[in-house]
Amino acid sequence: MTDLRLEGVSKRYGTDTGGTTALRDVDLTVRDGEFFTLVGPSGCGKTTTLRTIAGFEEPTTGTVSFDGQPMAEVPPEERDVGVVFQSYGLFPHMSVAENVGYGLQFRDPPTGLTVDERVADLLELVDLEGMGERNPDQLSGGQQQRVALARALAPEPDLLLLDEPMSALDARLRESLRRQLTRIQSTLGVTTVYITHDQQEALAISDRLAVMSDGQVEQVATPQEIYREPKTRFVAEFIGENNVFDGTVLARDGDRAQVTVGETTLELTGVPDSTDRVSFCVRPATLSRTADTNRFSVAIETSEFRGETVRTYGQWNGMPIILQLTAVPEGDVTVGFDPDDAHVLDSV
Repeated sequence: MTDLRLEGVSKRYGTDTGGTTALRDVDLTVRDGEFFTLVGPSGCGKTTTLRTIAGFEEPTTGTVSFDGQPMAEVPPEERDVGVVFQSYGLFPHMSVAENVGYGLQFRDPPTGLTVDERVADLLELVDLEGMGERNPDQLSGGQQQRVALARALAPEPDLLLLDEPMSALDARLRESLRRQLTRIQSTLGVTTVYITHDQQEALAISDRLAVMSDGQVEQVATPQEIYREPKTRFVAEFIGENNVFDGTVLARDGDRAQVTVGETTLELTGVPDSTDRVSFCVRPATLSRTADTNRFSVAIETSEFRGETVRTYGQWNGMPIILQLTAVPEGDVTVGFDPDDAHVLDSV
């Protein structure tokens, strides 16, 4: 296994006057054996980062290191990296077993195993035992995805890179396969970098994740920290549904502050002493009709029944707001929240 580090990595295409900057001073550390996810919207730099790690792209500035060794002069085929792309890239003229064993033409299987034994072990690991003689076109999309994963794992790489490998699958199959993927990764202990635009997927499968926007890393943390303590407005608004508001500090009392939002005065904790303006977020689930503090009225616009909850959209002080209720409201509603349930962002 391996530790991965990116230091000051930037990638620019074209000239200084007419080019495009895909990555901007990216600093990342992925720990040995970690399942690390890069998440962000299309065009944020996720895939460019992965391709730079693999050696398919050369950074304009900065360094990529494996276990402290700079990779600048190491070609992709010598980086001991397994890659699974979105399209899977299976060879249609080869059987499943031949696809899985393809990389073993260039590198010996793990010590003590023949090629056939290694292929058989991996097909069992990805729940495709007995399917080695089939052709890829005889498999479902989920099965093809697992063949591609087994092929990437066959040479026992130190680093596994996965570029949105489940994006073409339906939601239920994705959920099933990501459970299999985390089981396989945990079993093998291989250091893994996973790329996705799906926020819920990133929260579900990662030991840690990096949220990216416009070629930059906005925040690196555990899924729990990213969800509960976003550092920037982008992270707060991108990861899960959230309500983000801007307010003016009116008064302070110890670790609490009175903050006005429009015509409403609220009480918050964690407001820095050095600022008179503050941005904060409140998750829909923490806005309650029975709360005793920070109460205000929401003008309801639409509601969506989602089984156990009703997602409700409205307006407060001229700003959109999302509520999570237990029943479809009849008219406007009054909600509130505990001061400790709001999270103050690092920047306005």
